[in-house]
Amino acid sequence: MKTTLSFSMPAELETESLVAITLDHAEKDHTADSPKADSAKKEKPQLKLATGDAAVQSVAADLLASGELTGKPFEINLLHKPAGLKAKRLLLIGGGTAKKFTSYDLRRLAGASVRTLKSRGIRSFAFIAPPIIPAEEAVRAIVEGALVGNFDPDYYRSDRKDQKIDVLTILASGNTDHAALEKAAHEAQVIGESQNFTRDLVNEPSNRMTPTILADRAKKMSQEVGLKCEVYGADKIKELKMGAFWSVAQGSDEPPALIVMTYEPAGAPAKPVLGLVGKGVTFDTGGISIKPADGMEKMKYDMAGGATMIGAMRAIALLKPKVKVIGIVCATENMPSGKAQKPGDVQIAMSGKSIEIINTDAEGRLVLADGLFYARQLGCTHLVDAATLTGAVVVALGYANAGIFANDDDMYERFHKANGEAGEKMWRLPLDDEYKENIKSTIADIVNSGGRWGGAINAAMFLKEFAEDTPWIHLDIAGTAWTEDQKPWIAKGPSGIALRSLVEFVKGFAS
Repeated sequence: MKTTLSFSMPAELETESLVAITLDHAEKDHTADSPKADSAKKEKPQLKLATGDAAVQSVAADLLASGELTGKPFEINLLHKPAGLKAKRLLLIGGGTAKKFTSYDLRRLAGASVRTLKSRGIRSFAFIAPPIIPAEEAVRAIVEGALVGNFDPDYYRSDRKDQKIDVLTILASGNTDHAALEKAAHEAQVIGESQNFTRDLVNEPSNRMTPTILADRAKKMSQEVGLKCEVYGADKIKELKMGAFWSVAQGSDEPPALIVMTYEPAGAPAKPVLGLVGKGVTFDTGGISIKPADGMEKMKYDMAGGATMIGAMRAIALLKPKVKVIGIVCATENMPSGKAQKPGDVQIAMSGKSIEIINTDAEGRLVLADGLFYARQLGCTHLVDAATLTGAVVVALGYANAGIFANDDDMYERFHKANGEAGEKMWRLPLDDEYKENIKSTIADIVNSGGRWGGAINAAMFLKEFAEDTPWIHLDIAGTAWTEDQKPWIAKGPSGIALRSLVEFVKGFAS
């Protein structure tokens, strides 16, 4: 999707459709919160368009005054041949309460606008950036949201309709720094396209996204954007004594791949070196501790953490922040076979720690253990890993928030700031010492499964053993890497969660 900026008055722009946001400016009647309050006393919505163009406001005035609209988020009204406008259509989309409206909401409305219009066969449109949001922030949100909304995962269907938006025009305020807005639009385009690149990797079925194919895709991408990319197979994994990683890989006929992408910009300081480590389990049966058949087809998405790191490295290479970054993906299948590891086995990780295998379905932490330690061996001074690691994080946080764990408060604050700027929902969970008791083994250093209670925390405590004192963030994206239902702003399927936060985090170190 091509994105352009325009500083014309919205009414003067010729376009297939003009999009304007409707916001409710009514002050909430707090007496209506009382159980005894008469519902009739609740204040009616006071709806206004988020634009300074009087001609556009005039077209929508009668509809807004009719009382037919609620002003709730994603409420859609499409007006054809709007009088006084050069646009063929005017799409009004509800944004909710003006006082609570943020770029997080704007990003979703941009995605919903794309999905609404492309379903009608419309190929281009113009979006009025609401003055209520700072101009650069608004441009970023609109571009990122529109690109995410333009993605659909149904490309293996023979009856797939060719529905997409080809051109998006953003109508920005004319009294802003044009160069700054152009830069914001460009950066947002890179991030949005990289997020969709990640989603494309995650969407592929496991017969079309083996560890070898994932490595090939990473190499091809790296060549296109100027990254150094090295891929190692089983022999190198064994040579490095990655016993935890290999213990998962040994059960599959598909060879594993250790993917290492390096970004070293000219002029960057020797330190810090950021390490981005991703779980790349391209299909997870659970191994000998096999999963139930119901829903197992979705386990193709168990490499979403690895795909996120590959997509993030793409964006980083194109945006060129002055900081060194190494991306590591440990890619394998987790299969049951005569060669597979068994519950009760003891494996020796690259770090030398011994691991008692309690559950072979707790495999993600095994591949990450060696990935994190290897990142430290390569000189990384700060670590972030991402993985669809535990069902327990979904029990704790549902499908709305990813889980964040950190062994360093300063590192967490950096990531939390980046997370807020990126507009992604994540929630910090504890790593108190008491939980370490849950991963103790009677015959080895640690176990790979700490029991039912606090499962996401137990997994994070396991990983902490391999990050040791290196500042480290763990992102458990099991509940958020796959959108379970179709949403107005995003298709059902892979979400690309965490990529935007990772890129902002890296940019923060560079600045």
